[in-house]
Amino acid sequence: MNESDFEKKLRADGYTEIATQSLEPRPGKGHHGHDFAIRGLVLAGSFTVTQNGQSTTYRAGQIFEVADGHPHDESVGLEGASVLTGRKYAKA
Repeated sequence: MNESDFEKKLRADGYTEIATQSLEPRPGKGHHGHDFAIRGLVLAGSFTVTQNGQSTTYRAGQIFEVADGHPHDESVGLEGASVLTGRKYAKA
């Protein structure tokens, strides 16, 4: 999926705060959660998400998701990563 189509899909699905991030290589941040769901498209490099005891590494062209409040960890591969993400906040 290209960036433009992915961004359109994010908006259609209620995701906001859409941005491209350039991430430096780093180990995991430790398990944590967010007050929003996140969906991302890896544009370059590798991005690993660990959820429910399982680690999955995403590379260019692959999409990852983490549910609102779901505990997870994330790390960035040695080459760094570029990721297009959107956040979806629960309706109050």
